[in-house]
Amino acid sequence: MFPALPGPAVSFNHNWDSYWSTSLFGSYSAVRYDGGANDNINGIGTSSAKGAYCAAFAASHGGQAAVGNQTGNYTCNPDFNVSQLGAVTRWTPVKNLTFSAEVMWFHLDQKMSGSSVFTASAPKPNALYEFKDQDTFLLQVRAQRNF
Repeated sequence: MFPALPGPAVSFNHNWDSYWSTSLFGSYSAVRYDGGANDNINGIGTSSAKGAYCAAFAASHGGQAAVGNQTGNYTCNPDFNVSQLGAVTRWTPVKNLTFSAEVMWFHLDQKMSGSSVFTASAPKPNALYEFKDQDTFLLQVRAQRNF
């Protein structure tokens, strides 16, 4: 199995006055597959979640190397962490009407390494892709009227 390890989620809200408020929030979580990253290479096969995942991935993506060995194109470890941090500021000029602006940062800390060729699937073309951590930023502006 692959248990999601619940991480901390934190938030803080500050009401500047009756018209303005700001909230800060963040979270962290992790997904860990049981077994070793080299289970499918070392002959243990699909008896562990990591072994099953890596065996299925290696069936369509050749070039897997053992973790710590750089002779192949990639090493397989499906574990990952996700963290996010954000802030939202709200302005309520009259009752039931709120304007807000929110900014967020998301970070994916994945454990695969190297690169592999992926077949074409929308919207990505058939190409060599590198496994690496990813960051995404979001800016959202909203007007909300409650009736």
